[in-house]
Amino acid sequence: MKKFEIAVIPGDGIGREVVPSALNVLDTLSEVHGGLRFETNQFDWSCEHYLEHGKMMPEDGIKTLSNFDGIFLGAVGNPKLVPDHISLWGLLVKIRREFEQVINIRPAKLMKGVKSPLANPKDFDLIVVRENSEGEYSEIGGRIHRGEDQTAVQNAIFTRKGTERAMRYAFELAKKRRSHVTSATKSNGIFHSMPFWDEVFNDVKQDYSNIGTASFHIDALAAFFVDRPNIFDVIVASNLFGDILTDLGAAIMGSIGIPPAANINLDGKYPSMFEPVHGSAPDIVGKGIANPIGQIWTAKMMLDHFGENELGTKLLEIVEQVTEAGIVTSDIGGKATTSEVTEEICNRIKQL
Repeated sequence: MKKFEIAVIPGDGIGREVVPSALNVLDTLSEVHGGLRFETNQFDWSCEHYLEHGKMMPEDGIKTLSNFDGIFLGAVGNPKLVPDHISLWGLLVKIRREFEQVINIRPAKLMKGVKSPLANPKDFDLIVVRENSEGEYSEIGGRIHRGEDQTAVQNAIFTRKGTERAMRYAFELAKKRRSHVTSATKSNGIFHSMPFWDEVFNDVKQDYSNIGTASFHIDALAAFFVDRPNIFDVIVASNLFGDILTDLGAAIMGSIGIPPAANINLDGKYPSMFEPVHGSAPDIVGKGIANPIGQIWTAKMMLDHFGENELGTKLLEIVEQVTEAGIVTSDIGGKATTSEVTEEICNRIKQL
C-alpha cells in the first residue's frame, strides 16, 4: 500500500468549495486503485485567519508543512478583507520561497466538449515552464521621497543558476512530449536581463540537439497564443512572462476555472505544492457553480509528481469524458453544479 501524506489548504473563496471536490475524486481513485492511499491534514490558513491572528499562517507553519509529501492548495486572497500583496506574500509566495519551489508548470489544452473563444483553436496542447523564484518578482527595491518626487524602484533579478535550471527543466519535459521548446523573451526592449536570458537559452540548447527550439518576444508570443496556439509544445518563461502567458492560456481554453499548476521543488528536500490557476472568485462563493476541474486537474498533476502517471492520465481522460458529455458548470456553457460535475467524475472512476 502506497501512502501519501498531503497538507490541504483550502484557503479563501471558492477554494473551500472545489478542494473538497478534488479530495473526493482522489479518495474515489484510491478506493478503485486499491494500493494507494492519501492521508490529508487540513489547515484553515486564509484571509479570515489573518483577521483573527494577524498572519496568514502561524509562525511554525513552514515547519509544519515540511513534514508532508505534498501541499494541496485551493485559492488565496480576498481583497475586501486583506490587501492582495499581504495575503499572497504571507501564504502562497512564502511557501514557494521557503520550500525552494523554483519551477512552476501550467498546461493549457483544447479540452473535449469545451468551446474555446478562438475561432480556430486547432487542437492546441502546450505547457508553460515558469521560473518561479526570482525574475521580475524579486523583492529587491523600495521607495524614496514624497509627493510629486516619490519614486518606486523594483529590481528584476536573473541569476544564471535560476535561469538555466528553468530552461533545462523545459528541455527535459519536451523529451517526454513533442520535442520542442520555445523561449519567451523581450531582448529588443529590456536591455540587460533579456539578452542575458537569450544567451543562457542559446547555451542550454546546445546540450539538446534533438529538441527543436524557437524564441519569440513576449508581445508576439502573446499574439501567437491567440492565432496559432497549436504551434507550441513547451514554453519557458520568466516569472512575470510565465504568469501572464498562463492566464492567457486559461482564457483560450475557455475558462480560468479549468487549468492547474504545480510549484516544484526539484531536489525533493521540501514538498512541492499544487494549486489551480484560478483565484478565490469571491463573486460566486456560495452559489454552487464554481468549476471544480481546475482543482481536479491539479490533483492529476500531483499524481504525476508522485510517479502515478498512468493514474493521472486516466483521471484527465475521465474529466474530458465528462466535459465532452456536456456535464459542466456555467463558466464553460453548462448548467451543472460543482457537486454534480464532481459526482459524475467519481461515478466514471468507479466504472474503471
